[in-house]
Formats: sequence, C-alpha cells, structure tokens
Amino acid sequence: MSTDLQGDLDRWLAPFLDHLGNKTRRLMCQAYIGGLIAPGDRKSIQPMAARYGDISYHRLHHFISEGVWSSLPVEAELWGQADALAGGEKSWLIIDDITLLKQGNGSVGVAPQHVTPLGKPVNCQNMLAVALTSCEVPIMLSLRLMLPDSWTQNEGRMLKAGVPEKFWPSKSKSSIAIEEIDRISASGVRFGYVLAEAGCGLSTPFLQALGARKLCWAVGISSCQKFYPAVLQPGFPAARRGQQRLHLVQDIKLFPAHAILDNAKWRQVRLRWGNKVRLITRIAAMRVCMPYGEVQCGVSSAPQHIPNEEVWLVGEKTSSGERKYYLSNLPADSSIKDVVAAIKARSISKHAHRQLKEELGLDHFEGRSWIGLHRHALMTMIAYAFLQFRLLYDGGNGK
Repeated sequence: MSTDLQGDLDRWLAPFLDHLGNKTRRLMCQAYIGGLIAPGDRKSIQPMAARYGDISYHRLHHFISEGVWSSLPVEAELWGQADALAGGEKSWLIIDDITLLKQGNGSVGVAPQHVTPLGKPVNCQNMLAVALTSCEVPIMLSLRLMLPDSWTQNEGRMLKAGVPEKFWPSKSKSSIAIEEIDRISASGVRFGYVLAEAGCGLSTPFLQALGARKLCWAVGISSCQKFYPAVLQPGFPAARRGQQRLHLVQDIKLFPAHAILDNAKWRQVRLRWGNKVRLITRIAAMRVCMPYGEVQCGVSSAPQHIPNEEVWLVGEKTSSGERKYYLSNLPADSSIKDVVAAIKARSISKHAHRQLKEELGLDHFEGRSWIGLHRHALMTMIAYAFLQFRLLYDGGNGK
C-alpha cells in the first residue's frame, strides 16, 4: 500500500478506532482493513497476517472471531459516514442478496441453497445486502446472514456457531429486509426510496410495510404476478341464483403482468450512468392496481380480491431478448425516464457486490462463527466505504 493511501486510510479510520478503545484492538482493526485493501489474491486472515510479517495470525483471528468488543458503535460510525457521503431525501436504499460459495457444512448458515444466477442449488451462505446510493456511488450499510431452515431447526448447530438467540427464529428475506430498513432509518440515515429484487417484490406484506413507512419503492416481480387495470368500475352484477350480492365486485379480472404489457407500447429509453456510460433499453409501462387480500362476496362465499393502490407496472426487453418485469409506487405524474431510472438503479449495487468479493475478500473468510463472519463483513464494508470516499473526494481534497 502506498504511503499516501496509508495516510489517508489512517486519518479516515480514526473515528472508527475511537469506538474500540483498547490499543491492541485499534491496531488489529487498522491491520485488518489495511490487509483487505492492500494487493493480494487471498484476503483471509492467514495470508493477510503473512503479508504484514509483524502481526501474527492468532492476534488477527482473535480480534475478528473472539475479541470482546461490540460492532454496533463501529457500524453506527459507518452509517454516519455513509449518510454524509450519499444520504438525502432522493437517495436510494437498495435491498439485494450476496451469495458466498462455501465447501463443507460447518460454517454458519452454509447449506445447499438455490442461487438464481446459476439456476440451481449450491452449497453457500446467503447474506442480505443493503446499500445506500446517490450520484451512482453506493455505500454498503449492512450484510446480514439469512439462515436456512436446516439451521434454524437445529439448535445444536446454532449454539455451536454462536448464533445469538434473537436470530434463531426462521424469517423470510422480506421480513429481515424490513428489520434492516427500520434499523437504518432509526439511526438517522437519510433516504427516500427503496429498491429490491423479486424475492422481496413478491411479498405483499413487504410492499405494505414500505407504504406504511411513507417510502417510495421499486421492486422486481414475476411475469406471472397478477394485477387489475388501473381503471375499475365496481358494481352489483345480477345474481344467477339465490340472494343478490352484498359487496361491490370488479368488472375486470386479474391479469398476469406479461399479458397486461403484451399489447402495450414499447419504447426506447436512454439513461446516462456516470460521465460515459449510456444505457439504452426498451420499456413498456402502464398504471395498474395491486390486489391486496380477499373479501367474501355474496352467498356463494367466492373470494374476491380487493384492488388497492395504483402503481407502475414496467416491462423491459433486454438486448438478449429476455423480458423482465418491475413494479413501482412512484407518483402517477412521474416521467417514464424517472421510473426506469429508479428501477435500473439497483444495478449499481451489483458492482459493489463484485468489488466486495473480488477485491476486498468478502467471501474469503474461513471462520465458522456468526460473530466472526459478521465482523469480517463489517470490515469489508468499512474498507469499501473508504474507497468510495476517495473516489468521491479525491483523497479528502474535495470533489
């Protein structure tokens, strides 16, 4: 690591180190984050310690996996720095997941799990990832392990891996996402929009929870997810037999997303990403009504979905011919370009995920415990935030 880079890192880390108190812990934190940033193919503890020479593997391992210190103040410092760099009413909180491929079954949370990009189950850990972004520069805020049922249903494995009891109950990805959103919001981090992939977009309670928090959102959805057209005229159709209906019934059926957009007008949309990259994509968008819940209608007790809020339904034709579908509650008077910009902003976090794994060694951790994995993840996020700080402020000398 160059002298200038090391000096910038030392200055930037100072407020983080203040939360560790103990001189040895401060030294180990500096060494660990410096080891993640420094050149090297492997960012697990042993190779990092070997590159330092004067810091032993046992000291670094103890700091991450066994040391008695709380990560919460350090995490709070990261969130404060992130808010200063990227927070604001128009900032996006991006919810996604990161897959860490692992061998064996001893590391916390490791199990055969479906990985969408691979299209098959693989042995891995899945972490919910939350990033804050504005001006196309993401800052990672949270990486939280999502435990599969094979772990939450095995108390012995949870105890051995040191999983805190509050994380023992099995939870869906969307419920964990809401917990992280609430933690981040309560800390004072400023954001106005939430973006999420289809794993959360398919959850009606997740979207309702975001709406209850007065947040704008854009999520991926399945092509088969059903909606009402935005224009509805409920009425009392004549009953074929028995008593007349007691509740209003919609005059239009639910239709899947792909059917609604099949005959829509597709247009080319150009978006600028950064100073050079221009995204060109084909988009169809229209307003639809989301169906929330069911109500019993008439004497036949046939279920009837209740139309709720109007939202944007968006289809995208990629250059490969694939079609993707999205949903957003941005206002009805939003331009198509604004809607598409919000939807495509989630791709910004994908670059952060690659850098965390390929350059900063997020998936290189070889420990097995819950606390060790999450402390390692926190160190990688701090390292990544420092690199983003230098990118935004040119080493602290201003934009």
